[in-house]
Amino acid sequence: MRIVSLNAWGGRLHEPLMRYLVEVDADILCLQEVVRTPSAEADWLVYRGHGVELLQRTNLFDEIKAALPSHDAFFCPVARGELFDGDRPFASEFGLATFVRKSYPLIGQALGFVHGEFSSDGWGPHPRSRNAHCIRLFDYEAGYPITIAQMHGLRDPEGKGDTPARQHQAKALVDLIRQVWPGEERLVVCGDFNVLPGSVTFEALAALGLSDLVTSWGHCDTRTSHYRKEPRFADYMLVTPTAEVVAFDAVAEPEVSDHRALLLDLR
Repeated sequence: MRIVSLNAWGGRLHEPLMRYLVEVDADILCLQEVVRTPSAEADWLVYRGHGVELLQRTNLFDEIKAALPSHDAFFCPVARGELFDGDRPFASEFGLATFVRKSYPLIGQALGFVHGEFSSDGWGPHPRSRNAHCIRLFDYEAGYPITIAQMHGLRDPEGKGDTPARQHQAKALVDLIRQVWPGEERLVVCGDFNVLPGSVTFEALAALGLSDLVTSWGHCDTRTSHYRKEPRFADYMLVTPTAEVVAFDAVAEPEVSDHRALLLDLR
């Protein structure tokens, strides 16, 4: 089973991103920062806020769904706000997307907010709402179930250090996982956590038997050349001892976002 986690960066590197998502041939694809704008026909829209303008791929979710017809697709928005085509605003949704190869039946799932709540009339104040999606699948070939959770952690303008909000976020993630995961079976947790390796987030996840592959496999960078700041940790992939890891990488090339893709192969 191949699991890939990636912050898609709103599809800003669209062509290499789409090519990679097809060629990597993941069984489970966990994406953060995915855009869906059903009412817009332009390929690109612009996010505007606090003096910043960022290109966003208008219907990234639908494009990935069309490119992966062998997968079931789940879109999990955190907010609906405005993106712009020139001066014309469009209501756009932003959040997580999970893609599951259809040969793996979904036998359980939970979706919930780890910070804030759904905002239907704007992106909301910082730190903005964040959610997590947890799924339980059955692997017919291997003969066992596996639970996989992804989260996009809150972004704090003050940095990636622990705060009461991040402590609450960690507890909320664990509570969400416990809704789906029965314990004593394979568990994988991944995503753009927006925390540092010493965060209390990892203490909370360790209570489930999880350990991080990014740091334990010697990676010190989960960002690409498109990200110019320090520190360069943001994304993580954790597993329980029951998950038999064949290979893991924080993929440096190709660059398809300002984040590296995390690629995990399980036996």
